[in-house]
Amino acid sequence: MIIKIIVVIIAIVSVCLVIAMFSKSKYTLTREITINRSVDDVFDYVRYLKNQPEYNKWLLLDPNTKIGYKGESDGLPGAILTFESKNSKTGKGEFEIKKVTTGERLDFEIRFLAFTANGYIAAKALSPNSTKLTWIYNSGMNWPVNFVLLFMDMDKIIGNDIAESLRNMKHRLES
Repeated sequence: MIIKIIVVIIAIVSVCLVIAMFSKSKYTLTREITINRSVDDVFDYVRYLKNQPEYNKWLLLDPNTKIGYKGESDGLPGAILTFESKNSKTGKGEFEIKKVTTGERLDFEIRFLAFTANGYIAAKALSPNSTKLTWIYNSGMNWPVNFVLLFMDMDKIIGNDIAESLRNMKHRLES
């Protein structure tokens, strides 16, 4: 009986590992918002890490989040915001500016203990006082952990947090 149970467990684990080999391991999320301010105003707000505690959903979850800065000057490639929170959704990690295309795009990398994500925030003028802000977020999980992506809706889990961060930013900039 014990041998049959062990064989069944090994079979189930083997099937899961094979499924994981053919499952997606990466995902990309996109969220957009229109902000009634000039593209220069919006981009100047986005590019500075010091503004993230005002709008970033994950940093706002815990008022006791420890935030620090290191690397290059804020707003430049190499500038890093560090954070540490007891809230599991915020956790401990770093947000680094990787590249800045002035007035247009900020490329970033987020590093946690368990995974890394990257992406960019792009600003596009719709009119002199209207800007479309697009937040692209790329991440994933390596084999065999990517098996859990079959059961997790990352677009809903992380995408909703990105959308809330954009709404927070809109509120701040339009007030």
